[in-house]
Amino acid sequence: MALLFSLFPNPVNLNPIQNPKPSIPNPNLISKRQFILKTSLLCLTLIPQLPVPQSSAESPPSKSLLSSIENTKSWFQFYGDGFSIRVPPEFQDIMEPEDYNAGLSLYGDKAKPKTYAARFASSDGSEVLSVVTRPTNQLKITFLEAQDITDLGSLKNAARIFVPGGATLYSARTIKIKEEDGFRTYYFYEFSRDEEHVALVAGVSSGKAIIAGATAPQFKWGSDGVKLRSAAISLTIL
Repeated sequence: MALLFSLFPNPVNLNPIQNPKPSIPNPNLISKRQFILKTSLLCLTLIPQLPVPQSSAESPPSKSLLSSIENTKSWFQFYGDGFSIRVPPEFQDIMEPEDYNAGLSLYGDKAKPKTYAARFASSDGSEVLSVVTRPTNQLKITFLEAQDITDLGSLKNAARIFVPGGATLYSARTIKIKEEDGFRTYYFYEFSRDEEHVALVAGVSSGKAIIAGATAPQFKWGSDGVKLRSAAISLTIL
């Protein structure tokens, strides 16, 4: 069964009054985190994959992933626990105060795991960029500590973990990023489900999976898909 980890909920309503339609948030209700401004060049080496079968007549993204992303070097770079990610312009930090302290344990109480490691949204809350982290043994039962995403299986087999059942899969790619000690492998998936379009990137380090997902309503992906796909692909495991 695929595990989605609440990466891609319904569009975020930044207004405390419940409303099924996204509304413009009150800027005073949103706390903006101070971002660390650093620049780094993301170097992608794509490994060719066999075409992914389509379960929908919708047109898939370009076969060349590099041709369908933009340069994010000028974007704010957010640093989390063991990762960094570029945040699209005008996106706001929507992590709640309790989210920042969720991992703390007081007076011996069991620590509550954080739902998100980072979360940002567009001004109307309809587009969301999220990062979650999970122990790899929660994703796949194994006696060994996973050191690379390939320890969870091939690109095709790992799709059962990261892509929910019933989704329309448009693209699946292996991405290799050069590091000092060699290359780190990431898996990229793009799919839609329940009128939501998702770009997801997952990587593994020392038994921990780090997963970034950018989501928007299907009707907005045509105009903002490149930006959101670029944000997801900017995930870097540190």
